[in-house]
Amino acid sequence: MSLIGKEIGDFKTWAFVNNDFKEIARKDVVAQWSVFFFYPADFTFVCPTELEDLANKYEDFKKINCEIYSVSCDTHFVHKAWHDASDTIKKIKYPMLADPTGAIARDFQVMIESDGMAERGSFIINPAGKIVAYEVIAGNVGRNADELYRRVLASQFVAEHGDEVCPAKWQPGEKTLKPSLDLVGLL
Repeated sequence: MSLIGKEIGDFKTWAFVNNDFKEIARKDVVAQWSVFFFYPADFTFVCPTELEDLANKYEDFKKINCEIYSVSCDTHFVHKAWHDASDTIKKIKYPMLADPTGAIARDFQVMIESDGMAERGSFIINPAGKIVAYEVIAGNVGRNADELYRRVLASQFVAEHGDEVCPAKWQPGEKTLKPSLDLVGLL
């Protein structure tokens, strides 16, 4: 079952951000573009490489009015401990959401119940609070922040120009496609 168009559920949780704890709720997420970046757990091996990649791209996301929320089933206290212990994690400026009950992971359908942790899932959320793009991949494969950023840009473009679509590898300024009415049935 596809999650495209699904409205994200109501939530309120703690986050570790800017060396402090802050409550973040659904109301803080809507009205802007956002990415929910689920990862299995703090103090692991692939996760810090992905989170660092995202941290290095964070300013680009901010420039296009897109907030990043990394999410694991760890507590905000564990996020802080990992931040304090790791030079890699110290680079993170975006909110690290705590989901110790797995409620957010379940809402996004990435909870691994038997392990008590989330799959690697990346979700692009539009300002209406709806999922417009996502991918879920195996826990042993890291994701690419550049590709995620490109997909946010394409999602924003399509939202603004509803009669155009973005082809594979589309970048801002490149040609888009305008499906003709004759071909709509073929899409």
